[in-house]
Amino acid sequence: MSHQGQDLGRKGEELATRFLKEKGWKILLRNVRLSFGEIDILAEDGEDLVVVEVKTRASLEFGQPAEAVDYEKKRKLWQLAQLLSQQNPTKNIRIDVVAIKIGKKPQIEHIKNAIEWG
Repeated sequence: MSHQGQDLGRKGEELATRFLKEKGWKILLRNVRLSFGEIDILAEDGEDLVVVEVKTRASLEFGQPAEAVDYEKKRKLWQLAQLLSQQNPTKNIRIDVVAIKIGKKPQIEHIKNAIEWG
């Protein structure tokens, strides 16, 4: 990923973190790297443990931000959710997507249960 792309991704993750905190979520970890993938944000929404994938776009030239969650990314997120479920058997695990279009006023779309896994 280019330096510009990394900066855009970081900005999107900052906006998503702020957005989720404003909704009362507890942010547990950010940018968790595992052998088979990365969790952008790991958070608690009430009793749910939520894997949050953040997708950010500066323009819609290449489609909506959420469209960037392709089959391979879904598969990796599914694996991460499985691992979390094994480590936290009493928690309900959910995978959400926060899609952000950067602009003068960023547009944020939160898709709960974006990826069914269990």
